[in-house]
Formats: sequence, C-alpha cells, structure tokens
Amino acid sequence: MLPVPMAAAASSSPHSLATASGLLLGSMALAMLVGAFLGWLVGSAGIGLLVGAIVGIPLAIAVVYSVYSRSGS
Repeated sequence: MLPVPMAAAASSSPHSLATASGLLLGSMALAMLVGAFLGWLVGSAGIGLLVGAIVGIPLAIAVVYSVYSRSGS
C-alpha cells in the first residue's frame, strides 16, 4: 500500500463565523442598551429599546462589513 499524501493545510482566517456572530450580537446589544437608556431618560425605556433594535440592525451589519473588508486588504 502506498501512503496517501496529506493535503496542504488551508490558511486559517483570523475571522470565523463565531467572530461575525459575536460582532453582530455585541453591536446589536450595545445599540439596544443605549436606546433603552436614552428612552429611559425621556420617559419610555420600551420605546427606546425598540428604536435601539431598529438602529442596531444596520449598525451591526456595518460593523461586520467593516471588520471583514479590512481583513481582505
């Protein structure tokens, strides 16, 4: 029997799916906390939380996009 040659190890990316998920969740949670705090200051933490979530979705996507676009160049 001939030995099977081992495949070359793929270069590992410093960014993984877990990193992207963490960035998405962290950015979203931060936006929601800031929104809830600002809403609490003006009298409605629930509305502030909702606004924070709405603002947090595009913010989280932009954060992940900026991190991954920097790693490509």
